Amino acid sequence: MSKVFEELSIPPDAVENGGVEVLRAAVVDGAVSVARRRAFDDPATWGRLLIDLARQAARAYALETEMSEDEAFERIRAGLEAES
Repeated sequence: MSKVFEELSIPPDAVENGGVEVLRAAVVDGAVSVARRRAFDDPATWGRLLIDLARQAARAYALETEMSEDEAFERIRAGLEAES
């Protein structure tokens, strides 16, 4: 069995303008594997990054499933609270 890593493309604005990758996450054998760099002086910036990711993920569910964006976001929020 060939093991292939399916990576995402670099965002077009990062290709055009440059940037610094701060987070890479993959699902490996059903678990999340993460590489990250601290990157920000204020940890609150991670909160803004995470909420933006949650909103984008909810939008993807709304586009690709029968779930509404609000419902998907609430499910994401519930998952965060369950892990707190």
